[in-house]
Amino acid sequence: MAAKAINKLSFKVDQQIVYPTHGVGVITAVEVEEIAGLELQLYVIKFEKEKMTLRVPVAKAKTVGMRELAAEATLAKALKTLKGRPRVKRTMWSRRAQEYEAKINSGDILLVAEVVRDLYRSENQPDQSYSERQLYEAALERLSREVGAIDQLDDVAAVACVLENLNVGVKNRQRKADAAAANESDTAVA
Repeated sequence: MAAKAINKLSFKVDQQIVYPTHGVGVITAVEVEEIAGLELQLYVIKFEKEKMTLRVPVAKAKTVGMRELAAEATLAKALKTLKGRPRVKRTMWSRRAQEYEAKINSGDILLVAEVVRDLYRSENQPDQSYSERQLYEAALERLSREVGAIDQLDDVAAVACVLENLNVGVKNRQRKADAAAANESDTAVA
């Protein structure tokens, strides 16, 4: 039997990648396995935090959404997103939760940053429900892992970087609100 054509590899061994539903992982090997009588070339991806190994057919890697770590420009956009104004739709929580979950599992760093921004609560804001907190923590972990992988930071430093950007946005919005209130009181007195 003739050897099967080997698929062109999009990713290399030891490369960090993002798998949409699991986040940042490392390709540890490319194996050929026989499954149901067919030879398949598989990426072996290790997710250290979850203590999980995933095998993804090379031919399906792009279609499942597997991608390289975000570029510096995309990372900068994501961090800028964190500084923006939260956008919370006035729909039922169950619908918003589904949308947040879909954004987190999309693997798109910009969408994950939107979820983190929208669900973030500073000390002077009301507490979150359990499900909001769970979604926020999942998005924060997913985003901070990619930030850490790109900037070569440990977990604590990566989370601190994300929170610092969130707090810059909160402080800027507070400063604008204070200035607007002062401006209103000045016009009311005049």
